[in-house]
Amino acid sequence: MTDLSLSNKAIAGKTAPPAEARSLRLPTQWLGVTPFFIFAVMFLILPTLYLMLGAFQNEAGEFTFANIVALFSANIVAAYWISIKVSLASSLIGAFAGLAIAIAIVRGGLPDWIRSATLTFSGVASNFAGVPLAFAFIATLGRLGLVTVLLNTLVGLNLYAHGFNLLSFWGLTITYVYFQIPLMVVIIVPAIDGLKREWGEAAATLGATQAQYWRMVVIPVLWPSFLGTVILLFANAFGAIATAYALTGSSLNIVPILLYAQIRGDVLHNAHLGYAIAFGMIFITGLANIFYIWFRTRSERWLK
Repeated sequence: MTDLSLSNKAIAGKTAPPAEARSLRLPTQWLGVTPFFIFAVMFLILPTLYLMLGAFQNEAGEFTFANIVALFSANIVAAYWISIKVSLASSLIGAFAGLAIAIAIVRGGLPDWIRSATLTFSGVASNFAGVPLAFAFIATLGRLGLVTVLLNTLVGLNLYAHGFNLLSFWGLTITYVYFQIPLMVVIIVPAIDGLKREWGEAAATLGATQAQYWRMVVIPVLWPSFLGTVILLFANAFGAIATAYALTGSSLNIVPILLYAQIRGDVLHNAHLGYAIAFGMIFITGLANIFYIWFRTRSERWLK
């Protein structure tokens, strides 16, 4: 028995690494996420800190509150208000339309291929923005766009004679809705998938009608996810510039276009005021994301 114990100890001593080697083991599990942290620091954290610092400086690099005070001037407040209205309108329209589509493809009894096709298209369309999207809407709903001409030719409906203008508040809102609806579908589908069938069966067993089941079970469960997604859609539209600039130019004075004019424009060139405008946008979108995370955390309790 003694010889066997000594033999086992000798084998263990040969196979087990020394304590020093175990303590010097490199954290290789972190290598996979290193590019993400490098990207976040270089293109998100450092630029944000630079903008926040520049918002409280003048041209000489001295500390000042003048740029923050200038945010309350009439034209900048109007730009923020227009951006908030466009973002809120497009997020609400996109949220309700996307929710209806998501419920139809998940719980509507449609064929499986419709769900796959819808989710695939939504994943692509939610990232379709900028100059291509602006050109697509000009070619479709512009004064000489395809839909505009067809409506005027076939049914005698002249959209522009009835007050519609693509280069206006509602024109930009409709354009934003194009990528807001699919984004809503992509985000809300997992929440609808989390609705357990046992809940419906239990409600039916207790004598609840379909309307009572939706009012007392489905809506309270989906409500945090819905509100969180609306806030995310709001932040998504509030920071969009490429689509708005390519579509309206400077005819619609929203915050991202005003910011671009302050930093890169020939007339309204005040970089530090632009930093202050960007600081205001960061504050609004950051607040929106905080609420989104809070609502998301509440909704995940039901999805586990």
